[in-house]
Amino acid sequence: MSGAPGTGRLIAERYRLIGRIGEGVTGVAWLARDELLERDVAVKEVRGPGGGDPAAARALHGRLEHAARTAGRVSHRNVVAVHDVATYDGRPWIVMELVRGLALSEVLEGEGPLPPERAAHIGAEALAGLRAAHASGVAHLDVKPGNVLIANDGRILVTGFGMAAAAGTAGSLGPAAAAAGAPGAESDLWSLGALLFTAVEGRHPAGDGPAVAGRAGPALAPVIEGLLR
Repeated sequence: MSGAPGTGRLIAERYRLIGRIGEGVTGVAWLARDELLERDVAVKEVRGPGGGDPAAARALHGRLEHAARTAGRVSHRNVVAVHDVATYDGRPWIVMELVRGLALSEVLEGEGPLPPERAAHIGAEALAGLRAAHASGVAHLDVKPGNVLIANDGRILVTGFGMAAAAGTAGSLGPAAAAAGAPGAESDLWSLGALLFTAVEGRHPAGDGPAVAGRAGPALAPVIEGLLR
């Protein structure tokens, strides 16, 4: 990790890049050291679209910066905190709380479907974070296993608020919600139902209506079906 290109750069005269920790559609995530507050943070290096179109890159950077600043309004134990949005090398760098652990998608890949009790706990914690965001006027619009983190200390945190939508890559909305213009809270709840279905069944639900979650059990199955309705 320490040998990755770009390691050692000082972003905005404050954040020292230590090594890459992930890469997604909107950019590269780095482990970094906040040299002012002397703490480790996660820093997302936002990258523009391919094709070398400066206007398109500036527009994307603006949308992602706005999404990050909007997400920064949310303060809740189940939401990854956005600390800062710095500008360096002509683009925004999003500074976030460092969460040591795994994404739910990684857990499912390694362990397979979860017991309904564990899935229900993860869903309840994620819902608490989403409710706090909705109360602040912030929608996620891409609730999926890759955006739910299971920290080593047992916390469940939601990350990525508005980022995929800003980049035009949101793909976790139900068909009816998407057709209706993706109303924020409603689409987030549908996506949470899809996440829970995936967690217990090991596959994404088909369609935008009630689904039978055979592995969910009598307590969780009605919840999933209600969210997907």
